[in-house]
Amino acid sequence: MEYLELNNGLKCPVIGIGTFMLSPAQAENSVREALKMGYSLVDTANAYVNERAVGRGMKASGVKREQIILSTKLWPSEYENENAVDETLERLGVDYVDLLYIHQPAGNWLAGYRQLEKAYKEGKAKSIGISNFEGKYIEELQTKWEIAPQFIQVEAHPYFTQTELRKALNQYGIKLMSWYPLGHGDKSLLKEPVFMKLGQKYGKTPAQIILRWHTQMGFAVIPGSRNVEHIRDNLDILDFVLTDGEMAEIAKLDKGVRYYHRTDAQLVQFAAWQPTYEKE
Repeated sequence: MEYLELNNGLKCPVIGIGTFMLSPAQAENSVREALKMGYSLVDTANAYVNERAVGRGMKASGVKREQIILSTKLWPSEYENENAVDETLERLGVDYVDLLYIHQPAGNWLAGYRQLEKAYKEGKAKSIGISNFEGKYIEELQTKWEIAPQFIQVEAHPYFTQTELRKALNQYGIKLMSWYPLGHGDKSLLKEPVFMKLGQKYGKTPAQIILRWHTQMGFAVIPGSRNVEHIRDNLDILDFVLTDGEMAEIAKLDKGVRYYHRTDAQLVQFAAWQPTYEKE
């Protein structure tokens, strides 16, 4: 496994298993099988309503808790809940998480960030992060944080490489974790000739070439899947290295165009929505 060193000295694997859009049963199975095959980074969120299942999958894997980097996110409707962190830990069945985010710059997000800082000081979170804080939101947060985050989770892929955001991140040593890493179901990215060509050269699929690109960009990446073979393939990207020339060729694909466009109205909706958590 390869690792990123965070700005607090901790290390995080470059690739993990994501659980977005997975039902509890699917999340439990994917996490269990991923950990058994060598993954050690697991990502979930309050909003995915599968945290209990993720915890079950971790226990069923037989992998020791201290060998797992567990990541989750507080949802905006939890930012002012003073018990949000403890309730999240209870759902996961753990006494700490390795990475704790606030999920969206919605509602009283500063209260949410203060919860992260408090959890970090208390040892309930080994590192902290922000998700979807771009542009004006990260600019404002920089003026208000006591502890700089270790990670930001945002959309990133060869069509949208977050060039401007990365300039801000580099000032503080904040690492980027990619979502929509393969284009969110848009097959045009996977069908780009450069990935087909490199796949033939290295004996990999276009998806594996793209995931390797992420890690060589210095990103962590958390592709999700309910298919065990896809999960295995996603991990099988660390036995080759793209050349500088190949990375430069891929860089030409950057259109500065994202797939997901969040609106201010959606942020209002996010703050009002309360996840219906999975029961025992």
